[in-house]
Parts: sequence; C-alpha cells; structure tokens
Amino acid sequence: MHQGNLPFNDRLAVNAKGQTDADNFIDVEHLLAMAQRQAKTVAIIAAIGLMLGIVSLIFSTSYYTAGTSILLDDNLGKLADEPSPMPANAQTDATILSQIAILKSTELAAKVVDRENLTENATFMNPPRSLLSRIKGTVQSVVQMFGGGAEETANISGSAGRRMYAASILQRNLNVERQGRSFVIDLNYTSNDADLAGRITRAYADVYLADQLDANFDATQRATIWLQSRLVNLKESSQKAALDVERYRAANGLTSAKGALVSEQQLSDLNSQFILAQADTARALAQYNQYKSIVDSGPEAAVSNAAVLSDQSNTSVVSTLRTRYLTITKRIQEITNLYGEDHPQAVSLRTEQQEVGRQIFQELKQMTASLHNQYEVAQSRETSLKDSLERVTGVTSTANESLVHLRELEQKSQALSDLYQTYLKRYQEASQQQSFPIAKARIISVASKPTDPSSPKTKMVLAASLLLGLFAGAGIGAWREFRERFFRVGEEVRALLGVKFLGYLPVVSGAGDAGSRNSSSDDQGPAPRVTNMMRVAIDAPASAFAETLRSAKIAADVVLQGRESKVIGIISVLPNEGKSTIAANFAGLLAANGAKTLLIDGDLRNPGLTRALSLAPQKGLVEVIVGELPWQSAVKIDSKTKLAILPAVVPRHLSHTSELLCCAGMKNLLEEARGIFEYIIVDLPPLGPVVDSKAFAPLADGFVMVTEWGVTPRALVRSMLQAETQITPKVLGLVLNKADMKRLAKYSSYGSSEHFMDRYSSYYLDDTGSASSKS
Repeated sequence: MHQGNLPFNDRLAVNAKGQTDADNFIDVEHLLAMAQRQAKTVAIIAAIGLMLGIVSLIFSTSYYTAGTSILLDDNLGKLADEPSPMPANAQTDATILSQIAILKSTELAAKVVDRENLTENATFMNPPRSLLSRIKGTVQSVVQMFGGGAEETANISGSAGRRMYAASILQRNLNVERQGRSFVIDLNYTSNDADLAGRITRAYADVYLADQLDANFDATQRATIWLQSRLVNLKESSQKAALDVERYRAANGLTSAKGALVSEQQLSDLNSQFILAQADTARALAQYNQYKSIVDSGPEAAVSNAAVLSDQSNTSVVSTLRTRYLTITKRIQEITNLYGEDHPQAVSLRTEQQEVGRQIFQELKQMTASLHNQYEVAQSRETSLKDSLERVTGVTSTANESLVHLRELEQKSQALSDLYQTYLKRYQEASQQQSFPIAKARIISVASKPTDPSSPKTKMVLAASLLLGLFAGAGIGAWREFRERFFRVGEEVRALLGVKFLGYLPVVSGAGDAGSRNSSSDDQGPAPRVTNMMRVAIDAPASAFAETLRSAKIAADVVLQGRESKVIGIISVLPNEGKSTIAANFAGLLAANGAKTLLIDGDLRNPGLTRALSLAPQKGLVEVIVGELPWQSAVKIDSKTKLAILPAVVPRHLSHTSELLCCAGMKNLLEEARGIFEYIIVDLPPLGPVVDSKAFAPLADGFVMVTEWGVTPRALVRSMLQAETQITPKVLGLVLNKADMKRLAKYSSYGSSEHFMDRYSSYYLDDTGSASSKS
C-alpha cells in the first residue's frame, strides 16, 4: 500500500510525468480509466435521453407520406413543337426546375384544394397537433398579439381566406424534388391521415397534367389570335412596299433586262470595244513606225532590213523579191570567183541586182503608206468609242444615284415579304397545335394509400435519443474530468509536489451519526461520540487507517533519525481536512506503541482538537506560554495509552496567536518537553487562512501534511508549499485523508498498488473504512 522512501528535495518537483506524457501521446489506459470513472454518469444521461425519446414517441403524432413519380418526356410533344436552339443540357435543367416550381406554386395548390374540396375537410383544416407544435403555436400566438396577429387571423375567415389557408397547408406538407439527374420528379405529400395523403398526392398529379394541357391550349390560342391580327398588317405593308419599288423604277427609267439595267449593259459593251480599239491602234502604230524606220534608212539599207519583215504577214511580195535578190547575189559571187568582176555575165547580174533592190525599196514605201492609213483609221475608231463611252458613263452615273434608293426600297419590300411569310408559317403551325391535346409529362408511379407511418420512425428516434444521451453523458463526463483538479493517487503527490506520499486514510464511520466521521473533526462544537473517532488507530490497530499512520511514523524516524525527541507538526492547507483527527490518532498510535508522546493543540484560533477530545479544561496552552501555569499542571493523561495531551483554552479572542506560537514561552515549553517525550505532536492551524504554522516552523523538526482526497485543489497545495520556504523543506510527507478506497482503483493505472487495493484487505483485520460513508 505504501510507497518507498524518496530523497527529500528542498524544491518542489516539476511534473515528473512530463517525459512519460511526451512518450505516450495517446494514453489509452488513461482514457479507459476516465471512461470507467464516468461510466455511471454516461449511463444515467443515456437512460434519460432514451426516456425522453420514448416520451416523445408517446406524445407525437404519426404522419403518413404518399408519393408519385412524374416523367417529363419531350418526345410526347415533338410532333407539335420545334426543336429549341438552346443547348440540350441547359434546356433540360431549365425545364425540370421550371416544372418543380410549378408543382410548388400556390396556384396549383389552390386547384388541388378546389378539386378535393379540402376547405370542408375538418381533418385537413384542423389536424391534431403534437406537444411541440402546441408549444410553438402558443409562442406564435403571443408574438402575433404584438405584431398584427389579429389581422392575419382575420384574413383566414371567408371562403377566399380558407382557400388560401388550405393552399398554404398543402405547400408546407408538399415535397417536390428531382430524382438524381433523370427526367423524373418525385412528388410526396405528408399528412396525419393515410387516406388523405394518398388522395391529395393523386390529385396533385392529375391537376398538374390538366394544368399543362390548359396552359398549352391557352398559349396557342392567344398566339393564334395575335398572329392573325399581325398578318393583316404585314400583308398590307408588304404589298405597299412592292408597289413603291415598281413605281420608282418606272419613274427613273431603271428598266432592267436579264436582271441588269440597259445602261449598265451598254456601258459594259462599249468598254469592251474601247479596250479592243486601243489595242488595234497601238498595233497599227507599231507596224507603221517599223516600216517607216526601214524606208527612212535608204534603198541600200532597206534591202538588208527587209529581212526583219520576212516573218510578218502581208510581206509575200517583199519576200519573193528578197529571195530573188539573194539568188542573184550568190550567182554574182560565183561568176566573180571563176571569171572575175569584169566578166560580162557578172556585169549583167549586178545590173539585175540593182533593179531588184529598187523594186524592194519601192514595195516597202507602198506598204508604209498603207500602214499609215490603217493607223489613222484605228485611231479614229478609238476616238469615236471613247466619246460614246463617256456619254454612256454619264447616263449610268445618274442611274446609279437613283439605283441606291431603288435598292433601299427593294430591301424594305423583301424584309416585309420575308416577315409576312414567317408569321404566316407560325400562324399555320399555331392553328395546327390547337388540335394537339398532348402534355409533355406522364405519371410513371401512381400514389397509393401508405400503410406505415413515415414519421416518427420508432427505431430511429430511440437510436437517436440513446445516441444523443450517450454524447451528452460523454460530454458531461469529459467536463467532470476536465474539472478534476484534486489529488486522487499518491503518484500525483510525488509528481506535482516532490514530497513523500505517506498513504491513504480511508473514510471512517464512527459509532454515532455521520457527524462523528473524520471529515468533521475540525468543526467547532463537540460531535456525538467523537472519542471513538479520535481513537480509531487505538481501537483498530490492524486497520488501513492505523497502517497509514505507521507509515508517517516510519517517515519521521527515517528523516529525523538521531534525534531523541521529535517535534512534528500536523498541518493542512484548508480547514476541515481532518488534521485534528489525524493528529489525535497519530499521537495515540505512538503512545499505544510505548513511545512517550505529547499531543499539543496548537490551533489557538479554533481549538477543535480540545473540543473533539471532550477534555473541558480550565487552563491550557496559552496560560502555559504566558507563564501563568506550569505545563505539567495543564497536561491531561489518557488512562489507556498514557498519552499526554496539552489542550488549548481560548476564553477570549486572541489577535496575536502567531506571536504566542513562536515566543520564548513556547520555546521553553518545547525544550522542557523534549527532555521527557520522544514525540511531540502539535496540531497546527491550516496554512491558508492564518500564519500561525509559519511562525511555528522554526521550532518544528518536521511536518506531516494532510490533504483531503478529491477535495483540496492540487494547484492550491503546490502554490502554498512553493510560498512556504521554511515549512516545505521540513515536510516529512503527505497523507490523503477521507479516501474512497473502492473508487481509488479507478484513478490509478494498471500495475499500481492502488489498483490491487482490494487484495490487501486480508491484512487489515479491523478495517473500519467504509467507502459508502464518505465525507
């Protein structure tokens, strides 16, 4: 049960579990221990949640949901409609969303009300209300009293008001949604009456299909009437525009042949002829210049240059003469080579050559004159065509100016004609569509009377209630664990305070009522049969209570070894932690073991120890300190254990008790007592509210600190010991008082001594602990 000794350190330890916590990021064992500690709380809250679920099922109203499925099928109306230019996906989504909006509309709901005569149906108009709905309705009524609720109620009266109220009920209980990405729309209606739910759902489907037919007929009828009146105006406008075109054409001489104006055709012909005439003139001029240059070069050169013209047309005579000239020249060359230049035949041939050359020159002159005449004729023709072209161009320019306006009139006439034809086609289509009673939707699942309620779902409600209860219980349990700021196990004492843990003092029940337990031994006024409480360690020496006090004795003997007399103060941080009871039992245990022991009630402000022992002295510690009475005369001796007790009597309020506990009189008392007693146990006031214990610290050899299990905050104890630099080094150890031994294992890890506390029960023969009677 008790831990081994630890080396005493004059400094408080930092969290000794820091390294362990760092290594074990998720301490599953610790989480399981927390769950075990809070299992009862979680179970209670879960049971409450389950009971609330059962209560809600008892008082809730059953609702039934009937459903039908409507398929939007454009193929049903493809014979009557034109394909839409919208993209297929956009058209589909827009169509389905539009149909869902129609199904949810007030107008369609009002038609269902009229079809089923729902305003006269009491079950529909006044359905049973659940408890939650009644509460909500009451709150709304109170709010409406201050916000115009009377006017709203008045609006419900009358046939029109009842009809719209019934339509609003339909809309609240109606659910319309698309089935995935399909063309199917699911329509569900919920009511407290199963038969009514089926009827209304079927009525909704029928009214929706009828509404589609009516809408198509009304739309085509309105379109036909409008198109008919529009066609009359378009026909008159188109005819008038056509007449304007023809009148303007005749007035401006814009006669056309083969799709073009006459002036335009003349201009085109003259332009072609003028281009050919320019080419002829240029060719004639080129030939004339060529022949003229040959003639101008002289007779001799003309014969040589005549070879250039041999490939041209109309030069057959020149070619013949030139051939003859070359033949004669060749013959002259042969005669000269054979017989010399003076040969008569050579002379005769030269004479003939000269005559042929003259003939060639003369022929060239005639051809040059002829070409000159041809050039003048071509030039005259070109000039004539040019004059004609200029005249026709002027006429065409004037016609083109008029033609611009003519084109404008023709475009207007064509636009009106096209518009007339388009509207005429639409009118004929609309007239035909009136005879097509086709809706673009059909029912693929007919609503039937539901057999099972859709809400509340018993299993789901119970499961949800239980689950919410478990979550709420877990949250409350976690909150309680988060608020856990107290010492529970000795490991926390060693880790957070760095002092020796002496053991647990279990909750002990006295022979009297609960007021006699160790939890109230510091209270003012006597408690019934508290002598038994102050003698637990004496009356039950083999109990767990006495064993813990023996651990404190061993700690004092080990730490203070070598001292013949030991002054040990019993301290606590807060009042009512049981230090007086522990001081009396600790001193009684020492005395019962044969050690000479003196028990001093050092709490001069609230001498609870003296009252608890029922000594009723006349004089006590104060009188001894101030020297009014020898301490031997004030001491009381226990007849059984021979324990010496020095009580404290405070007849009046003392404001300087701390000075009394550290004055020379107190020092003399302790010096004299050390010569007689082996142990001097001093019950001191709590550290928190008063400074008496701090004043007594220099006179004490050691202190035993008492902390109430599960009550005293850890941070308070730690901060107090950190502040008391004179007391902390002398702390022999700490005991946890009023411990619930049965719950102790829930706060310890597996493998610790606390976890196996029940196995030590055979060693405690006089166990007075009772976890059920804790303070």
